[in-house]
Amino acid sequence: MTNDMLEMNPNKLVSYLGKPCCNFTKADIIRYIKENNVQMVNFMYPAGDGRLKTLNFVINNLGYLDTILTCGERVDGSSLFPFVEAGSSDLYVLPRFRTAFLDPFAQIPTVTMLCSFFNKDGQPLEGSPENTLHKACEAFSEVTGMEFEAMGELEYYVIAPSDGAFPACDQKGYHESAPYAKFNDFRTECMACIAQAGGQIKYGHSEVGNFTLDGMVYEQNEIEFLPVNAENAADQLIIAKWIIRNLAYRYGYDITFAPKITAGKAGSGLHIHMRIMKNGQNMMLENGALSSVARKAIAGMMELAPAITAFGNTNPTSYFRLVPHQEAPTNVCWGDRNRSVLVRVPLGWVSGKDMSLMANPLERASNFNASMKQTVEMRSPDGSADVYRLIASLAVACRYGFEMDNALEVADKCYVDVNIHKKENEGRLKELAHLPDSCAASADCLESLRGVFEKYNVFTPAMIDSIVSALREYDDRELRTTLEGNRDMMLEYVRQYFHCG
Repeated sequence: MTNDMLEMNPNKLVSYLGKPCCNFTKADIIRYIKENNVQMVNFMYPAGDGRLKTLNFVINNLGYLDTILTCGERVDGSSLFPFVEAGSSDLYVLPRFRTAFLDPFAQIPTVTMLCSFFNKDGQPLEGSPENTLHKACEAFSEVTGMEFEAMGELEYYVIAPSDGAFPACDQKGYHESAPYAKFNDFRTECMACIAQAGGQIKYGHSEVGNFTLDGMVYEQNEIEFLPVNAENAADQLIIAKWIIRNLAYRYGYDITFAPKITAGKAGSGLHIHMRIMKNGQNMMLENGALSSVARKAIAGMMELAPAITAFGNTNPTSYFRLVPHQEAPTNVCWGDRNRSVLVRVPLGWVSGKDMSLMANPLERASNFNASMKQTVEMRSPDGSADVYRLIASLAVACRYGFEMDNALEVADKCYVDVNIHKKENEGRLKELAHLPDSCAASADCLESLRGVFEKYNVFTPAMIDSIVSALREYDDRELRTTLEGNRDMMLEYVRQYFHCG
């Protein structure tokens, strides 16, 4: 990280210590706490429900601070994860210093850190979310010799009483400005807090979903991140959800990341972008076109897509969103700039044209290398997902593409360059595999493909069993058919899973 990036960094610890967060040490944390009158420390960690849990510490003295930073603390694992038994439930949580940030909500000055789980033998907990993702990234690097990076598009609805002024156009809220968009200031305040907590944000904007119902405004927003190491990407997403909810609570707003919140309106996804790096170079492009590296990764996602829904679409309302003729995908395919496909290759800066010079004639030619910006995007996941397990499953899928003998052939077979939902493309649509239409179907797909996810001990058998069991408990195999035309019953399911993830 260069000096100018350090100087502009909104994380107060980075700015004060003059070093990137990846280089934080225990001595750095103690120094910041001592010199900035910080009085408390919070440990936070993801549990089986995908949400962050919190353990508060008051700093009694320097010795106690050193103890908790060095030794961590005990927690009841059986209350956090379904695969941990009560008869042997004690786990350790140890802070990861690179995640430290000044809590933007604490009335008492507080440094917060995310933690990793360890078992009684002092080993990383096999089935914990953060360790699963770590193992997935390690396996990817071992097989490919490259690094797996990711970023999320975090979509959510803000809900608050309507004042009747400047009503937005129904389902036309994309990139809307105030006063038609009501919560731009709230979103930018969320972005500032997320950045202070270490989140690397690309941008934010209002999204398509925008409507008024029973005197309440429902406005869809999105915050998109920059690609980083996949483990950091998951950390940033889970902290961002925590921040958005806390800030909404302060303002008296309601927030939902749910995949569907009412009939006939845009649902919310959690699109995940990926890129593959080697020696600091983006391997997704080759001579200005999508590389064989990228196409192999896409092929792996095509093969494992039906099982990935078990990680990315985890309650019945997820499958109210994954329906035909919407921007949410239903078929296993990929394409360029195409929002009807499962994996989209976004528009890249590969034209060779200096567009900045054309827009700004007084500037000199920039000769800017934009190849680092190229990613591929998985469009099926939603906010019900455990972000660690979801990104781990994508790392597994991309790795699997490099293990397939016919990866490039699979990629060619699944490529589409048309809107597959148009009537004239019905023939092509029939050639494509379908995503599961229920939690139960996703569980079946994961069960049949579990060997790929368990390879290299990324996902443990107990963890896969737990996920499959949880999905089947919904008993929703025929739910979409049963609810067809029954809006009230569908909305009852929506209310039940309104605050998922």
